[in-house]
Amino acid sequence: MPSVHKAEPHDHAHAHGSELSETELRVRALETILTEKGYVEPAALDRLIETYETKVGPRNGARVVARAWSNPEYREQLRKDATGAIASMGFAGRQSEHMIAVENTAKIHNMVVCTLCSCYPWAVLGLPPVWYKSAPYRSRAVADPRGVLREFGVELPDETEIRVWDSTAEVRYLVVPMRPAGTEGFTEERLAALVTRDSMIGTGLPKSPAEAP
Repeated sequence: MPSVHKAEPHDHAHAHGSELSETELRVRALETILTEKGYVEPAALDRLIETYETKVGPRNGARVVARAWSNPEYREQLRKDATGAIASMGFAGRQSEHMIAVENTAKIHNMVVCTLCSCYPWAVLGLPPVWYKSAPYRSRAVADPRGVLREFGVELPDETEIRVWDSTAEVRYLVVPMRPAGTEGFTEERLAALVTRDSMIGTGLPKSPAEAP
């Protein structure tokens, strides 16, 4: 059985917890109305989305992971105080105020879910993917994490323990995946190119050196 880790209390009384389909429809309708009335400039919305996709997004988390892989002192800092370690790199902000880093090993694989809504560390992972918000993922990640991982293309040995971490309104998690083999001597920049968004959620693995651009 997987172990499910929760932080107490789990208060989800915040706006981003609506179901995806309903929220998406409402957002699109509201955007259309505001745009037609001249209250919102589409280009400004595009810039906002771009900010979260590029500047405030997975690239930030990848840099954090790459530094942890290459710098033992930073890795220890991240383990003890993830919020401070991440902020020291200039990555802080919305939904990333209270971070915990969990590290994958040969014996333990960590996976993150938010069972009641979609709590997600925007400052280091950007906008949450559609599947992360979906009810099937939120329920099955706890009930059958190995099966969910298999659907994402991740096959783990039977002896590997899977730990499922339940994000809350108070705590967000960042998975530090295992460093790929054959990366000795890589710079932080080259290492960061191997880190995928899904590997920092736990539903994927980093790229191998051969897969890097």
